[in-house]
Amino acid sequence: MKKHVALAVVAASLFGGAASAQQQVLNLYSARHYSTDEALYNDFTKATGIKINRVDADDAGIIARLKAEGAASPADVILLVDAARLWRGEQDGLFLPIKSKALEDAIPASLHGAATADGGIPWYGFSTRARVIVYDKVKVKREDVDTYEKLADPKNKGKLCIRSGSHPYNLSLFGAVMEHIGPEKTEAWLKGMVDNMARPPKGGDTDQIKGVASGECQIAVTNSYYLARMMRSNAPEDRAVTERVAVVFPNQQSWGTHVNIAGAAVAKHTKHPDVAIKFMEYLASPSAQQYFANGNNEWPVAKGVTTNNPALKSMTGGGTFKYETIPISAVGANQVKVQQMLDRVGFK
Repeated sequence: MKKHVALAVVAASLFGGAASAQQQVLNLYSARHYSTDEALYNDFTKATGIKINRVDADDAGIIARLKAEGAASPADVILLVDAARLWRGEQDGLFLPIKSKALEDAIPASLHGAATADGGIPWYGFSTRARVIVYDKVKVKREDVDTYEKLADPKNKGKLCIRSGSHPYNLSLFGAVMEHIGPEKTEAWLKGMVDNMARPPKGGDTDQIKGVASGECQIAVTNSYYLARMMRSNAPEDRAVTERVAVVFPNQQSWGTHVNIAGAAVAKHTKHPDVAIKFMEYLASPSAQQYFANGNNEWPVAKGVTTNNPALKSMTGGGTFKYETIPISAVGANQVKVQQMLDRVGFK
């Protein structure tokens, strides 16, 4: 992944110096480390003339930086890749709730933060990625893995590969499951998954998919865009992996598949609120939504926007699936309890 840092030569721009008089700037703190996003940002600059200065870190690092900088922060817009972290930033008062008819019309209510007393929205989701189950299509029956609950079924003992339970992607999934089935059943479910592991949690989502293909395990949990990336790869070894596995979108007959959100918020202490809102509205535009879909294999969320991404369409048999619509605040609020459960059941 390509990392970017703010260069000293743009420091004057970052802090509203002389350069900003010549060209408008947007100071972006981003947890998105996808090289394909370069086209997304360049398109915005070409359309508006607004220059983007970007600082990259992970979600936790950005939240910590905003807290440390306080009112002196140069940040205008915050991009995060986990719904619970968006909720945490909202709870910590790091975002400036905004009013935008364009955003309210484009983004479904289940994919943005709760409105404040004066009608402002603290953050918006702009793309989703599903938490799916991949399985060995020779050794495993689809009906044995078509819900998250079945990951803990004794019939799947010794078959499961999964990354660390404390990773944000899993914490969000587990927090969502807790909202659906309650804490007691969730803890029993987590214990069942521990009992079913083929090996201790390690690696990222791509490693879990490869583990199924290699025979190390037979079932794995992954974000959908990791699988889609391999499906679209030109590397023969990646294509060989995808030919060995099948994918299921869990819980289609109940509450729907868990989705996580990549979203954005205007920084509380932005010096350029109008520019920040303009960039947020751009992220909901059809052209930007297609960058999310085709560039990083995420699902667009703006109303009326569909994707022609061949991998996403292949995975779902047409491009659509039922996804859960529980409040993001509930998922975030459940995570402290979930982490305690992980400790109790030995889910590393």
